[in-house]
Amino acid sequence: MATRRHGQIVETENEARQAEPGPSVLALLSVSTGLAVLILGIVWFIFFRT
Repeated sequence: MATRRHGQIVETENEARQAEPGPSVLALLSVSTGLAVLILGIVWFIFFRT
């Protein structure tokens, strides 16, 4: 809970963020980009390979 010290509001890191720490943004972008490449590769292999 936020408290007041010397006229300032003091909060913990989680209170300031208003959320629990989640997964890393770099990991999320890497996984989603990898999945997109894999799916596009499968679509190309199925439909456009001659």
